[in-house]
Amino acid sequence: MAAYRHVSGKDHVLELMVDLVYGEVDIPGDATWRETMRALATDIRALVLKHPWLTRLSAAQAAYELTPNRMALAERALAAVRRPDLDADTTMSVFRTVAAYVHGATSAEIGLRQLMQERNWTSGAETRTGLSAQMTWLLGTGRYPAFERYTREGARKDDLQWQFETGLEQILDGIAARLDRRSTPAS
Repeated sequence: MAAYRHVSGKDHVLELMVDLVYGEVDIPGDATWRETMRALATDIRALVLKHPWLTRLSAAQAAYELTPNRMALAERALAAVRRPDLDADTTMSVFRTVAAYVHGATSAEIGLRQLMQERNWTSGAETRTGLSAQMTWLLGTGRYPAFERYTREGARKDDLQWQFETGLEQILDGIAARLDRRSTPAS
């Protein structure tokens, strides 16, 4: 309760906590837009995995809790993406697209960790075994052939970092292709 003498309430404490942990992220200042966005994404993922309570923020808090450290990260990312041929709305869209990917991927990863913890599963193999009855039933319907192929052939089911980085590269490739089209003069 002594902390409440210095802050206005629970929301203010949460705001200070968010600002403090986002201060742990350090984005390079002299990198390309892509290097900056990759560093932002991988560092925020690491931050959320270290502080999983961040995934329990409300949607409004997760997206719009404005603190000095979060604004500084956004500023560095936006400055890295900024180009003469790119309007401010598109620049923000690039930043928000990467941020949304990071939020979604890390929330799913934290959710998997929580499920494993709740059910006392210690590995991906144990998790698949624990879910096998439901998965067998679902795949037995014949309605999910693409997913069935993944269950049989997927080699990186437990490599969450690889999955994250591969998805991130796909997003950055798409953004790069779109930015390149914008800067290529029409013939």
